[in-house]
Amino acid sequence: MSTIQRKGPWDAPTVSAFLDRTRVPMRLACNGATGHPVLVSLWFVPIGDHLWCATQASAHVVEHLTRDPRCAFEVAEDSIPYRGVRGQALARLDPGRGESILRLSIERYLDDAQSQLAEWLLSRADREMAIEIEPRNLVSWDFSARMEAAA
Repeated sequence: MSTIQRKGPWDAPTVSAFLDRTRVPMRLACNGATGHPVLVSLWFVPIGDHLWCATQASAHVVEHLTRDPRCAFEVAEDSIPYRGVRGQALARLDPGRGESILRLSIERYLDDAQSQLAEWLLSRADREMAIEIEPRNLVSWDFSARMEAAA
């Protein structure tokens, strides 16, 4: 595992705590077939220093990451106070963990793991691909102090 280069106001435990509690999708950028960046939003599960996602093996993002594992990511709150983390990373695809990461994602993002959405997602679990995002550098930002009056 490589060492993560960190910048910004948050230390590693603060970044981990933010990622553990934040329930917005991660924005994942990868290099498309034409060389233009492609941006997708995916549910994520933090495990150690890595972020894990699950998507269908047939998804374009899987094709892009197979061709070029370099990517960038952002997890950010979309309301005041604005704060989050972003960075550059390498992605690894793991078909063997697709279903388990999907189940963890459902537990994390859905209030009802027995909902119709959860059941539909799980009905396709045999075709899930896990994506492991290994950050190489990470930048945190937190505008809480300057946005306090607006909140």
